Amino acid sequence: MADNLVIVESPAKAKTIEKYLGKRYKVIASMGHVRDLPRSQTGIDTENNYEPKYITIRGKGPLLKELKKEAKKAKKVFLASDPDREGEAIAWHLSHALGPDNDYYRVVFNEITKDAVKESFKTPSEIDMQLVDAQQARRILDRLVGYNISPVLWKKVKKGLSAGRVQSVALKLIIDRENEIRKFVPEEYWSIEGTFKTGRSKFTGKFNKLASDKQKTKLHTKDDVDKVMAEIKGNDFNIDSVEKKEKKRYPAQPFTTSSLQQEAARKLNYKARKTMMLAQQLYEGIDIKKEGTVGLITYMRTDSTRISNTAKEEAYDLIQSTYGREFTGTQKSANKAAAQDAHEAVRPTSANRTPDNMKQYLSRDQHRLYKLIWDRFIASQMAPAVLDTVKIDLSNNGVLFRSTGQTIKFKGFMQIYIEGTDDGEDDLNSKLPEMNEGETVKSEKIEPAQHFTQPPPRFTEARLVKTLEESGIGRPSTYAPTIDTIQKRNYVRMDQKRFIPTEMGEIVNEQVVEYFPDIIDIAFTRNMEESLDSVAEGNKEWREVIDEFYKGFSPQVERAEAEMEKIEIKDEPVGEDCEKCGSPMVYKMGRYGKFMACSNFPDCRNTKAIVKEIGVKCPTCKEGEVVERKSKRNRIFFGCERYPECDYVSWDRPIGRDCPKCEHHLVETKKGKKAQVKCTNCDYTEDAS
Repeated sequence: MADNLVIVESPAKAKTIEKYLGKRYKVIASMGHVRDLPRSQTGIDTENNYEPKYITIRGKGPLLKELKKEAKKAKKVFLASDPDREGEAIAWHLSHALGPDNDYYRVVFNEITKDAVKESFKTPSEIDMQLVDAQQARRILDRLVGYNISPVLWKKVKKGLSAGRVQSVALKLIIDRENEIRKFVPEEYWSIEGTFKTGRSKFTGKFNKLASDKQKTKLHTKDDVDKVMAEIKGNDFNIDSVEKKEKKRYPAQPFTTSSLQQEAARKLNYKARKTMMLAQQLYEGIDIKKEGTVGLITYMRTDSTRISNTAKEEAYDLIQSTYGREFTGTQKSANKAAAQDAHEAVRPTSANRTPDNMKQYLSRDQHRLYKLIWDRFIASQMAPAVLDTVKIDLSNNGVLFRSTGQTIKFKGFMQIYIEGTDDGEDDLNSKLPEMNEGETVKSEKIEPAQHFTQPPPRFTEARLVKTLEESGIGRPSTYAPTIDTIQKRNYVRMDQKRFIPTEMGEIVNEQVVEYFPDIIDIAFTRNMEESLDSVAEGNKEWREVIDEFYKGFSPQVERAEAEMEKIEIKDEPVGEDCEKCGSPMVYKMGRYGKFMACSNFPDCRNTKAIVKEIGVKCPTCKEGEVVERKSKRNRIFFGCERYPECDYVSWDRPIGRDCPKCEHHLVETKKGKKAQVKCTNCDYTEDAS
């Protein structure tokens, strides 16, 4: 019979740990929190030193009864929730919910492996009340903000809206960027590119400046270009200088939570929520043949890049045996000043569990994420890459061109991994032909090109997470739920993987900006995060932090209730009548975006999706037009306007031409970043351009 009770959050974690601890330990999952603030009221007594009112979460009664029963039978109760502030708060709530009659021991482990778990049970500790208080303060702050602002928005704008500390800042960042794009005025500029030949080799170079100018010559107009072109005499260019350098490129640090979310978005097209769900599964344990159930990665909520010496040594041995000693590195972890450094970076629990070896035990999505984490960690412990760079200046009659190139001399960490960017990957192998100073090369063509400056890009999920982190807004555990919330509330929509604010999002932001300026102020929110860190470090009392905030916030709520005008969101007319009752159709806003509905609702419940014709006849029925639609997941697809009479549907855009080989219809699709036309029946393809 088990003498000891161990309580963790999830059944998967319980299953893994129970196998390590043996028969003397019974492991049960609490399924997350068992106590929380009530949903029906604020639950904070602002007149009594912000005393929170905690209740058993609805539906958790039977589970709590079972936990109490098992706790009574046990000599010791070990609370083994996750090693972060929320995990500490879960342990504290459990100790209160189960009562004072038990001996409670707190155990934490950064990875769910046999050695790590057994070691943590040798040195249990008490619940860290500083971490609990920091989490309590965050929960109470968020409750005070949400439960005070949201009712005002319901009353003045629309029921079901919400505002929050982090979500309001995230929404404002997206809207501020959209306003920048709207106000942006493109400016004309020009470039001149030359194609040059030396012997049998060709290379390109770009106009740099006129010899008479000290700095790079800017080409604003066609007249500027014509003046430069007029100066070029003949097609002989002199090589003025050849500058060769060796450059080292260092690997990226192992993953933190935010960098993992960013890279998974770029390379795997995973949303932050999906990344964290898969990471949780990898952390809590996977059944591995011969090893049993084992956690494959360390704890996934962290802002630290620290790596244990044991993990470094294991990685060193693997790199040396697999790639050679010259590929081993000596990188040091460089944590940011704000990093809590409570645990390590996100890394594999063993470098020897390679992605190839683990593939058979993982789902496709799990394997892709595990490979990303493993590659990044191993690369972070490898030698830097060495690049040979070349810069060549060439001239004709005082008109200077410049050509640059680089080649990989030694791959180093790039043997297995290169960090992604939002702007695409660098061309690492742009080799130039061998040339010497004083030589002459021939120009084959000199071509001017007109350009216009582009507005700043809209936020991708990766770029938004990065901006929130750099601004000190939120913490590792908050990014995914924040992004999820602003989408669920229909404050933003995704278009080509980028955030665009909706009309509702802009209305809510406008009210929050006017009446609650502190909530959306980046500096204010960053300082609040720092105050919460001070609570966790024992340098501040949590009630003091809440009081400082609430004294300024409460008058803002009173002002908003008194002065905010009621906003009537009028339905926009479609310009056509309902085919069922003859009333005008209007545009409505739903969970998945705009749709058309009858204005005679609820007497008439006719609704229609908004469709866009693409100017192509349906290839199936030859009668209807092909229209662009959106799935419930906001993915664009194409179908016949005569649906359901005609069931033509395609993810790829039909182009209105038939295949020259088999006469089936052609569609435009994307292969990587390149558009391609292909036949829907045979293997015929052509370039989309």
